[in-house]
Amino acid sequence: MTTRILIVDDDPLVPRTLRILLRKHGHDVDAAQNAREAFVCMAEKAYDLVISDINMPELDGFGVLRHVKTEYPGVEVILVTGYGTIDNAVRGMKEGAFDYVTKPVLDDEMVLVVDRALESSRLRNENTVLKKRLATVEGGKGGNAIGRDPSFVKVFETVEAVAPTRATVLVTGESGTGKSLVARRVHELSGRSDKPFVEINCGALPEGLLESELFGHAKGSFTGATSERAGRFLAADGGTLFLDEIGTASQALQVKLLRVIQERTFEPVGSEDTVSVDVRLILATNEDLARQVEEGSFRRDLYYRISVVPIQLPALRQRLTDVPLLAQHFLRRFSRENDKTVERIDDNAMTILQAHNWPGNIRELENVIERGVILARSDVLTAHDLPPDLAKSATAPDVGHTLPLRKALEIPEREIIERTLRSHNWNRQETAAALMINRTTLFNKMRKYELLGRKSEQQVP
Repeated sequence: MTTRILIVDDDPLVPRTLRILLRKHGHDVDAAQNAREAFVCMAEKAYDLVISDINMPELDGFGVLRHVKTEYPGVEVILVTGYGTIDNAVRGMKEGAFDYVTKPVLDDEMVLVVDRALESSRLRNENTVLKKRLATVEGGKGGNAIGRDPSFVKVFETVEAVAPTRATVLVTGESGTGKSLVARRVHELSGRSDKPFVEINCGALPEGLLESELFGHAKGSFTGATSERAGRFLAADGGTLFLDEIGTASQALQVKLLRVIQERTFEPVGSEDTVSVDVRLILATNEDLARQVEEGSFRRDLYYRISVVPIQLPALRQRLTDVPLLAQHFLRRFSRENDKTVERIDDNAMTILQAHNWPGNIRELENVIERGVILARSDVLTAHDLPPDLAKSATAPDVGHTLPLRKALEIPEREIIERTLRSHNWNRQETAAALMINRTTLFNKMRKYELLGRKSEQQVP
């Protein structure tokens, strides 16, 4: 997302000049003529950075600084001062300002200080998020909820919004994209988190057994039913029931599921007793349910009931910038589990990982890293530790002869960089952060691969 900056200065010339300068570097800039006007802006919008003059009537820059640090502690503040008041600027830094610049403001100096302040804010916020995520992962709940790709972030924004409600959720996506993880996360963020989370794969059981497994059965209701059995719905009472591969459910089962969603009641197999339950349903599928509705294999009324809040998980090939984060996470986990000290993945191996199409998605990446850790002979996982077919598919050029490895690896690297630039609207700062490299490295690679000066890059730093 574009960074938002608020400039606070009673001299209209300064905000006008800074706004032109910072907008050229891809920032969204607002201006306020005094502190009180600035406070109104902050209440209406979320800002990443505030640039405030120190000497203003009524409430000065120190008042702005104290307000920001009290109400918005994650936002950095840069103070602007005249040459004669540098001591005041230093005082401001002691009170929490990130830095100060002196008037007249030099363009290059301001751009540099702004970049440093935004980077500091980004790293601090990212550190906070990663600490929370790490605590969740190590607690055995978060699984592989790791990623910064916009499509993945949007998924978890939806999860956070829908989790506190009673809404039935439909999670769709290819096999291995983490549908079970999303279902569990919805449960953990809901008011039912201290109640059971029960999971069942509808495609793993035959039709007759699945109905009994879900709703339970009475004694003698069928051959082998030697005792009464409570089903998964009762086991999940008060909590959440996750039904994976719902697209495989029979028409008869779909009718019973529709009734449970609408009335919260059902009858166990072979019983006339009606059972009431308070269960939140989360369903998942890797199939196209809308197409199944048109073909008549999935009930239209059930589809509309379960797809009120659909969550579509992106395939890993659609979020390749998250591959380094996921790979590093798996590297740490499998190193710990296998009592090995593989600490990092070298650049060639990482390029191969990001160039692969990942038809098996996160699950495939997990298996590849586990294999690599087991085979690694040093503290660095290299291309030699990856499956041969993976390296071959990632580096094979579309030409009739073999290229040197270094040259072949440039092909997917250029594609990854260009794809990431496009997904971030050619904003270099965001692209560098997504690729986990600094802006200088990104600039040099863009120059190497002739990606500078593209039309889509106009007015982007």
